Amino acid sequence: MNAAVVIPVYNHAQRLGAVIDKAQELGLPLFVVDDGSTDQTADILDGIKGITVLRHAVNQGKGAALLTGFSAASRNGHDWALTIDGDGQHRPEDAKGLLSAAATGRRAIVVGRREGMTGENVPWTSRFGRGFSNFWVWAAGGPAIEDSQSGFRLYPLPEALGLGVKSRRYQFEVEVLVRARRQGIAVLEVPVGVVYQAKGERVSHFQPWRDFWRNSATFSRLILERIFSRFLP
Repeated sequence: MNAAVVIPVYNHAQRLGAVIDKAQELGLPLFVVDDGSTDQTADILDGIKGITVLRHAVNQGKGAALLTGFSAASRNGHDWALTIDGDGQHRPEDAKGLLSAAATGRRAIVVGRREGMTGENVPWTSRFGRGFSNFWVWAAGGPAIEDSQSGFRLYPLPEALGLGVKSRRYQFEVEVLVRARRQGIAVLEVPVGVVYQAKGERVSHFQPWRDFWRNSATFSRLILERIFSRFLP
């Protein structure tokens, strides 16, 4: 496998250094996409050696940052992208399970299914959002999986770049699952750990009402596409 790590970041200065340190232990080329951060993220990245930093002048969304990282990795000859969030929620050492799942040569999207989502630091919005998303991914024609919102994934390139995903924010990660299944790309899950810091220490840009409506709009669009596609030749 010729894999690279892609980390999208937006105002993650508080946890970013530790995340990158752990990710570098994987021994894979590392692309960090700074999606228009306004905190100390840029300064931290400038001080880390051995990584490729890509920057958006203004915030474009997580999906846009992932696509920027995918394109850069592909241009540099990599055919897999391992994605890790910059907020410290994922444990990079768990990436071995994702890489092993695809080591057989199967061109599949591998999703890290987060275990331990019942801990005291896990907000109810995360538990509710995962169940909500799982159902609507399936209803829109996507795979029936247990953690459709996990950002800890392994994507086959260039397949992921050719899916035609329209969402450019958090909704990218659910839409890509639906479009992958429609195009015959398998979606696998492997268990991974999860780290939720205590309230006040956790870095999150999730806004319940705003993101609920964005998710609803994305799923509505995908379901309508599924319905009307039955009437097309």
